[in-house]
Amino acid sequence: MNYSIGDISKMLDISISALRYYDKEGLLPLVNRTSGNVRVFDDTDVECLKMIECLKNTGMPLKDIKQFFQWCEEGDTTIDQRYELFLRQREKTEKQISLLQNALDRINYKCEFYRISKENGTTNVPGLREELAMKFLNNNAEKDVTDK
Repeated sequence: MNYSIGDISKMLDISISALRYYDKEGLLPLVNRTSGNVRVFDDTDVECLKMIECLKNTGMPLKDIKQFFQWCEEGDTTIDQRYELFLRQREKTEKQISLLQNALDRINYKCEFYRISKENGTTNVPGLREELAMKFLNNNAEKDVTDK
């Protein structure tokens, strides 16, 4: 199946300017063009774009994404490099998830703190901070139960 740049933009929620940039930067070397130089995307391009977005969402720089696709084009001799790249990115992503989970725990703590404080008309509810810290922050090494 063939898709226009507009189709791809809507399908993957990627701006047209980003798609053009990826192409210009050599991240989409297999994108075909019509005789009028209009990009025509196929299902393989869609999968490449999904991988680009996946890696971007984990914080991988475009230069490293480009390197990955170059290795793919080089074939099986680069399996080790690709494997190591993904191992490193998985480790980085797991750290990001942990940081975000800690942030979400703290936000949930504050949401509950202010919900209960609102019901009581005060932030000075005896034992509330400690109770909520145990519920929401017990996985964090340092517990900040102050009303900041």
